[in-house]
Amino acid sequence: MRTIGLIGGMSWESTAAYYRLLNEFTRERLGGLHSAKCVLHSVDFAEIEPLQAEGRWEEAGEILAGAARSLESAGADLLLLCTNTMHKVAGRIESAVSVPLLHLADATADAVHAAGLRRVGLLGTRFTMEQDFYRARLEAAGLEVRVPGEEGRELVHRVVYDELCLGVVREESRHRYREVIADLVADGAQGVVLGCTEIELLVGPGDSPVPLFPTARIHALAAVEAALAPPTAPAP
Repeated sequence: MRTIGLIGGMSWESTAAYYRLLNEFTRERLGGLHSAKCVLHSVDFAEIEPLQAEGRWEEAGEILAGAARSLESAGADLLLLCTNTMHKVAGRIESAVSVPLLHLADATADAVHAAGLRRVGLLGTRFTMEQDFYRARLEAAGLEVRVPGEEGRELVHRVVYDELCLGVVREESRHRYREVIADLVADGAQGVVLGCTEIELLVGPGDSPVPLFPTARIHALAAVEAALAPPTAPAP
């Protein structure tokens, strides 16, 4: 098994889920006492969040590029960025290292296609729902993407930062998310992408009339499959 490098801490609540999922999927594949070979660089989210809010993405990208370099130096063979929002700087990370970054949106698009669906709703931070870096990647893969209206986007974003990133799970927020999901389904969504890894702490299949696509789970499974795949032969 190749070594998986995790760029985490955004927030650590979902990064902890990544670690659990990587090990669960590895045990399912290999059995016995097997666990995932991985290394983690966990940043301080209190340093990243203001850069997001102020649109200082280049500075945030430099921090994560440094994390990626440290993981490559520690022996990582492939990288996971354990957050949807910060895939806005995925290109900066990729340019800083020679090992591949497994892009979360690509893994998610593959999962949606495997389910035979084409139109999906997208929940996430405001950055993920409103900017092109994530939606356009899904659309380039042949998907139609719906997002909530202004009120729904504000609610979803606020709950992520003010509750879920702090480990707070409220039944009232789960109920409100169910309403947002219902609105997306009414708008034609055949499934809903949980495009923020913390959202998986709040809602699950029982909260939606259509399939949900939990991106942390999807990403972790794709990473284990990549880490266990036979190495490709070098080009002659």
